[in-house]
Amino acid sequence: MNETIKQLYERKSVRVFTDQPIDEADVQNILRAATMAPTAGNQQLYTILRVTDPALLARLAESCDHQPFIAKGKLVLVFCADCLKWYDAFIGTGCEPRKPGPGDLLLAIDDALIAAQNTVVAAQSLGIGSCYIGDIMENMERQREILNLPEYVFPAALLVFGYPTEQQKERKKPERVGMRYIVQENQYRRMNGTELRKMFKGKAAEGDYEAWMRAFCQRKYNSDFAREMSRSVAEYLKQYE
Repeated sequence: MNETIKQLYERKSVRVFTDQPIDEADVQNILRAATMAPTAGNQQLYTILRVTDPALLARLAESCDHQPFIAKGKLVLVFCADCLKWYDAFIGTGCEPRKPGPGDLLLAIDDALIAAQNTVVAAQSLGIGSCYIGDIMENMERQREILNLPEYVFPAALLVFGYPTEQQKERKKPERVGMRYIVQENQYRRMNGTELRKMFKGKAAEGDYEAWMRAFCQRKYNSDFAREMSRSVAEYLKQYE
């Protein structure tokens, strides 16, 4: 197994960091890796916000589901799906562009997340841990105000980086479900109840599967933050109608 694949297998989310700062040369290498990511039509439909202001970090830590460790990150990046800069460039050169639509947004989100994952891989190669924060899509009105996001710019992901503590290094990576449940061939096939039970049973360990699934549904899928995220995103999408 080569080193890159080994690191991909071993990488896990890190939420506790040492006090060691990230050298600026490493930060620049991580950011450069983002800009080298695959991109639709070489458009790079994203903008990366490097958040360094302690006051802004504190606000993000609170607005992203009350997670104080965000403010303690040694590098914090927000990856924005950006449909605005090309639209502005078209306007500025006398084009008559249509307004960005849902398809443009989804393409930009693809671009932003591919770039984000490049930074995760680059950081991992340098011994730097990372954690995705999907809650940047929650409380959309507040997030857009905090980050001064104009129309057609969507906060697709927030990433927090830092050197992991020894406890974080030793913490076992959560088991993933088997490839046979993830990889299908040619066409999508909906799994039946028996297959789904086999797929997710390991997550319940030795406990009761039904009880675990009901608890997980309430804790994640039916949670207040999940409902708020859906509301926020739905409200934001109205500008693309």
